[in-house]
Amino acid sequence: MPTKNHISTKWSGKMAFESTNPSGLNFTIDASPDDGGEGKGLRPKALMLSSLAGCSGLDVVSLIKKMKLEVDDFHIETIANLTEEHPKFYDAVTVEYHFHGKNLDEKKLQRAVDLSVEKYCGVMEMFRSFAKMDIQIRYHHT
Repeated sequence: MPTKNHISTKWSGKMAFESTNPSGLNFTIDASPDDGGEGKGLRPKALMLSSLAGCSGLDVVSLIKKMKLEVDDFHIETIANLTEEHPKFYDAVTVEYHFHGKNLDEKKLQRAVDLSVEKYCGVMEMFRSFAKMDIQIRYHHT
């Protein structure tokens, strides 16, 4: 039987919603003041980008540990182009992987990113169905 996620999202007044997560942690979604909200929560489309970075980031960190690589710091920058016509959606997304450290093994880090992008990250696969994906890796030798 396939795995299913069940999320419950309840309106909590004005433009805000409270959403559950299988982790047991809840979070608030809200619109900006320009769109009638109070800006007290996460924006839905931006949350998609966080999900993309988080999904791939979890893969990469797991692979860094398995490969016993030395990385002092790692972060992901996700930059998306939003279409102008409704429904507005991301049609192009750049994902930049930034690795910092003294002894970066660029070849193995490239392999870790490639495995996430091409094999493991389901969110990346979903994004590929509607957006042109540009994957970049930056090495910062310290």
